[in-house]
Amino acid sequence: MRILRFEELESWKKSQQLAKLLYKELASCRDFSFRDQIQRAGVSISNNIAEGFERQTNKELKQFLYIAKWSCWEFRSMLYLAKDLSYISEERFTESYNLSIEISKLLSAFIKKVGE
Repeated sequence: MRILRFEELESWKKSQQLAKLLYKELASCRDFSFRDQIQRAGVSISNNIAEGFERQTNKELKQFLYIAKWSCWEFRSMLYLAKDLSYISEERFTESYNLSIEISKLLSAFIKKVGE
């Protein structure tokens, strides 16, 4: 099956889910700089997947997929702080962490496929 739109990509769908989850969870967080940074990292994942998909070459697609993966790592690093600072619950941390790992694995597989 050929994917024609980035909205069909599982990695994009899950990264949207992850961003929405944290937007809702941190809506009342008063640490605005932290909240903005983790939200930007979360949104960057899906945005880079979308932008890379719409590029004209596999080289560019691969570059944007790597950027999405790096944003996923940044997000996960900040997730630990969110938990340690009690901005999110242990349950929400685990859910977000597992989803970010799943996205990272999907991105790795996609990068490998594009490189073939």
